[in-house]
Amino acid sequence: MRYAGLALAFVSSCCFAFSGPMAKYLNAAGLAPIEAVWTRMAGAGLLLVAVLAVVRPRALRIRRSMLPFVALYAVMAVAGVQALYFVAITRLPVGIALLLEFMAPVMVVGWVRLVRKVRLVKAAYVGAVVAVVGLGIVVEAWQGLRLDALGLLLGLLAGACCAGYFLMNDSFGDEVDPLGLIAWGMTGAAVVLAPFSRPWDIPWSAFTANATPEGGITLPVAGAYLWMVVVATVLAYILGVNAVRRLSAAVGATVASLEVIFGAVVAWALVGERLGVFQIVGGLIVIGGALLAQTATSATRPQAAPEPGQEPGQETGQETGQETGQETGRQTGQETGRQAGQEPGPEPVTTAG
Repeated sequence: MRYAGLALAFVSSCCFAFSGPMAKYLNAAGLAPIEAVWTRMAGAGLLLVAVLAVVRPRALRIRRSMLPFVALYAVMAVAGVQALYFVAITRLPVGIALLLEFMAPVMVVGWVRLVRKVRLVKAAYVGAVVAVVGLGIVVEAWQGLRLDALGLLLGLLAGACCAGYFLMNDSFGDEVDPLGLIAWGMTGAAVVLAPFSRPWDIPWSAFTANATPEGGITLPVAGAYLWMVVVATVLAYILGVNAVRRLSAAVGATVASLEVIFGAVVAWALVGERLGVFQIVGGLIVIGGALLAQTATSATRPQAAPEPGQEPGQETGQETGQETGQETGRQTGQETGRQAGQEPGPEPVTTAG
């Protein structure tokens, strides 16, 4: 479970990394950044809703009691991150705004410790801080030390919304299907952003042309858009949500910082943005922080207490059974209990997702 979650988080970061470079093709074709964001959310939301309506319609059913949660997810975890970051980069250097947004791992760690009262191992704290320091080097934060107060506030709010994305993915149970949450979250975000992006004024003819960002290669705008929607949005969100639910909000947010590194590599390959010494060194530090944080995966979720009558030290979980060489499956444990004339052991401890 732990390594599956890390693999999902890693691939999700790779997919998210394409969003910026692909958006550059839409910008080069004449779309404003907020227009590109709206087309991304609207296209991804409509695509996922349509697919789920055919292959898994029950995923789109939301209980009335969960409607406020889904609405908050759409406004904060999806639209809030996108819109606040867009406004922040109009008042701050892009690197500074990006660094503020990816303060999310530190915010998540603080929330989990102070609000949820979950004691984390030291690796979770150190990994988050190391990753943020590495990001500061990647974006060369010292190049933009003249900070606009409002821009700084907006950037931090974008980071808070990003932290909310990880915390909300880690908190909902079986009441909501993750695919349905993502589908309605993206669709709701498109509705929220519509007054700001004014989709009726978007130059839709741009999607029939080719575009060449400065220093980049030429691609069809429609192809870049489809890649951004399918890979950098739908696939990236699905993998990211499931990764957080297998790891934890704290570890998932830190591993997600790798998106900045992967994004720099994709931008170098497609749009000709060069990687300097600081980007390479900072990238290695970010990777180090993410690797350090992943060592905390086994200690970031509370363990279930033994059931009444269970002997102390009795191991029933699948992972514990593998470590001790004893029976690992629930059915096997139950069968063994029956043969001994005892009650079957408790179900193994697993993570949601």
